[in-house]
Amino acid sequence: MQNPSDTPSSKAAGKRTRRKDARPSELLDAALELFVEKGFAATTVEAVAARAGVSKGTLFLYFPSKAELFRAVVQENLAARFADWNAEYEAMDGDSGSAADMLRHALQSWWTRVGATKLTGLTKLVISEAQNFPEVAACYHSEVVQPSQRLLRRVIQRGIDRGEFRPLDAEYAVYSVTSAILYLVMHKHAMGLLAPASGQLMPERYIASQLDIILHGLLGPAQALPSRIPALS
Repeated sequence: MQNPSDTPSSKAAGKRTRRKDARPSELLDAALELFVEKGFAATTVEAVAARAGVSKGTLFLYFPSKAELFRAVVQENLAARFADWNAEYEAMDGDSGSAADMLRHALQSWWTRVGATKLTGLTKLVISEAQNFPEVAACYHSEVVQPSQRLLRRVIQRGIDRGEFRPLDAEYAVYSVTSAILYLVMHKHAMGLLAPASGQLMPERYIASQLDIILHGLLGPAQALPSRIPALS
């Protein structure tokens, strides 16, 4: 006897259900690609819907506006990563890891998980279009900038409290770290495109160099570290 669940109509219904469940993810993938390729202003909801293979009306069932679609893309691809980073911080804190190692891990893991991927295109979008779309800038600030600053501030303050780092303004020390990251994003999407192949910046070496400079500025005399900048071969 045929199982009712194996009938053509039931199979089609199951396929439609699976397709419906996948639609938000497909729309977010399509939106990420287009936002990175074209920017916020030039991306239309019609183009996102077409790339995802659905109608504009279907897109609006899940995301009521382009701004809300952008927010969802940022939450899915960037903001959600802070749960992992905070968990890793707690694990290193529990293992009595040094603040220097935590800071090193933060920058290196940022490059691996974000910097080396197309996700930096979202940062470029915000930098270039914030003035015309303040709601986009506000979204990125609340979902990405503030959480990253809180995490870095915790790491730096931990180093200060334990005597590993010099007593300094932790809030403003955070900007020394984030400015190094922002330069790498700008180089990847702008200045690096103009540089000859022989003068290309090597991201891993750049991060190691910035960490060397930042940490030697943070560490107290008793905590001085040897340079970890890799030698050029």
